[in-house]
Amino acid sequence: MTSMTGTVTRTLESVGATITYDVRPAQGAGEGAGGRPALLLIGSPMDATGFTTLASHFPDRTVITYDPRGAGRSVRTDGVAENVPGEHAEDVRRVVEAVGAGPVDVFASSGGAVNGLALVAAHPELVRTLLAHEPPTAQVLPDREAALEVCADIHATYLRSGTGPAMAKFLAVVSRRGPFPTDWRDEPAPDPAAFGLPTEDDGTRGDPLLGQNMRGCTSYEPDFAALRAARTRLVVAAGKESEGQFPARAAAAVAERLGTDLVLFPGDHGGFLGGEYGQQGEPEAFAQTLREVLDQD
Repeated sequence: MTSMTGTVTRTLESVGATITYDVRPAQGAGEGAGGRPALLLIGSPMDATGFTTLASHFPDRTVITYDPRGAGRSVRTDGVAENVPGEHAEDVRRVVEAVGAGPVDVFASSGGAVNGLALVAAHPELVRTLLAHEPPTAQVLPDREAALEVCADIHATYLRSGTGPAMAKFLAVVSRRGPFPTDWRDEPAPDPAAFGLPTEDDGTRGDPLLGQNMRGCTSYEPDFAALRAARTRLVVAAGKESEGQFPARAAAAVAERLGTDLVLFPGDHGGFLGGEYGQQGEPEAFAQTLREVLDQD
């Protein structure tokens, strides 16, 4: 299917899921001005709609986006309740191969950054540059045991009590600065109403974040040996306003393990957002920084 803007939307069959992806052709011929590689934008569980603004800042490149399995337009067909980064990485591999655009540059956000690390570890030939922005892997943190327990508790709260109580805990976790204490269970649970969240349980349990990806994403341990051996250029980034928060702390630890400097981007965890989901980042400055980093090859 082709839209009025030239974006082509297609589906492909992966193992246990039907994946929907979009291709925005570069303005002009070929891969874009100067023959730049296609740019793949991935999040998780955020779907392609979250990259609408950021994609608009790269008209000179072919831009590829997709909906991760179980989110947006991509439907799981295997009935499995939880996802792991390896599955997402294979889905992304299939998208890149279907488009025939590899090796691509990848901007990967949040859980997408975790999946991007899994992709490069398994298929480095498909990625020229990976920019992993705030990958929330608890395994690299000095307080990993407490962090993993906190994430598991969010998932358990969701299964037990539904979206409101679990999302309140999630928001409290991602906004917290500094390590998780070993006595975190003694802290009072946040009130969903204080975040404008529902207090009633609607009975659904298919949330891509709280149900499907929370444990698999945060418990993933990157294959640092494979990443260091890859020819892919690896850049790890965090938002200037995210210092001390869980995903930014994880990004710093990943960069240290890879022996690279942490690159700071404008804004916070969602610095690229331009009103998507009601969140306003600094998309113009963010896109300019991304362009500068990708051009440093």
